[in-house]
Amino acid sequence: MRIVHEIDTISSADLFSEENMTKKSRIVYAASSVMEESIASSQIEGASTTLSLAKKMLRENRTPRDRSERMIFNNYNAMNFIRQRKDEPLTPDLILETHRIITKGTLEDEEYEGRLRDNDDIVVQDALTGDVYHTPMSFEDISSSIQSVCEYANDDSEFEHPIIKGIILHFMMAYIHPFMDGNGRLARALFYWYALKKGYWSVEFLSISKAIKKHRGKYDMSYLLSETDDNDVTYFIKFNLDQIKTAFDTFKRYVERKLKEQKEMEQSIVNNLDFNLRQKSVLMDAMKSDEPFSVYSVQKKYQISYQTARTDIQKLIASGYVKVSGRKGNMALYKYDKTNDQKMPLQKSLQSILISEKL
Repeated sequence: MRIVHEIDTISSADLFSEENMTKKSRIVYAASSVMEESIASSQIEGASTTLSLAKKMLRENRTPRDRSERMIFNNYNAMNFIRQRKDEPLTPDLILETHRIITKGTLEDEEYEGRLRDNDDIVVQDALTGDVYHTPMSFEDISSSIQSVCEYANDDSEFEHPIIKGIILHFMMAYIHPFMDGNGRLARALFYWYALKKGYWSVEFLSISKAIKKHRGKYDMSYLLSETDDNDVTYFIKFNLDQIKTAFDTFKRYVERKLKEQKEMEQSIVNNLDFNLRQKSVLMDAMKSDEPFSVYSVQKKYQISYQTARTDIQKLIASGYVKVSGRKGNMALYKYDKTNDQKMPLQKSLQSILISEKL
C-alpha cells in the first residue's frame, strides 16, 4: 500500500532530526501527545471535558473530579505504563494489568477492573438508536482467544508490516471484547505498545485517537464492514492507516509552526532579556493565557525537576514579568503581570507572534 510507504517516509523524515527536535523538545512533545491521546481516546468512549481542562488536570496532577476525568487520568497512566513495558512480550497478565489501570475507579463493579468478563450480557450498539453493531464472543472463549492474540503479537516468524500488525491487534482486541468496559481504550493502547515495541518511536508524538474522534462514525463503520464481510479486516486497516497518516501530517504542521514561532521569538527577544529558551517559553505561555500556573505544571510540561521549575518562575518574578496570583491549598499560583511598565517593550515584541498564531 502506498500509504504505508508514506507513513514510513514521514516517520523517518528530517522532521524528527536533532536539528529540528532537541532531546528536551522531544520529551516535551511526547508528553503533550500522550496527554492528547489519553484525552481523545477517552472522549471516544464518552468522557466529557475540554482538551484544555483535561490537560490542566494532568499537568497539575489534580485528583479527578468525576468519571470523565478519571477515565482520562487512567488512560494517561496506562499510556505511560505501556511505554515502560514495550520491550516485554505480550502476555495475558500484561493485558489484564493495562486494563486494571484504564478502568480503575470507573466501573460500577470494581471487581471487573483487570478481570475478564464472566458473562455474555454485553453488546456493542448505537447509544441513540440501539442498533447492535457487534455481539462479542462467548465469555467461555475469551481466555483462549486472548492467548491467541498474545501468540500472534509475539510471533515474528513471518514478516508483517508492524503498523498493519498493530492495527490488526487493535481490531482483534475490540472484536473479542474481553472486558465489561474499557475494550476500545485498551485496543488503541495496544496499537501504541506494538508500534513502540517494533521501533516506531515516532508514534509517541501522535494522537491517533484525536484523528479517529473526528471520524467516529467511519471508525465504527470500519468495524462493522470488517465483521459483516467474513471478518475481512481490510476496511479497518485502511481507515486506521488514513488516521495515522493524518496524525503524522498534523504533528508535522505543528512542529513546523513551533519552529517558525521559536525562530521569531528568538529574533524578537533574545537580545532583550537574560532568560534561557525554556524560561522565555514559560513567559510566552503566561502571556497567552489568563489561567494561573504552578511550579508543578511547569515541571510537568517541560519534564524538568521541581527545583528547576521553581528557579525559572522565581527569575521571572524577580524580573517583573510574573506575579503570585493566589494559592491552591499549599500550592502557589502565578500569572503574567500586566501592570509593570517594564514589560511593555517585551509585550510589543511578542505581540506579532501571538497575532500570527491566531490567524
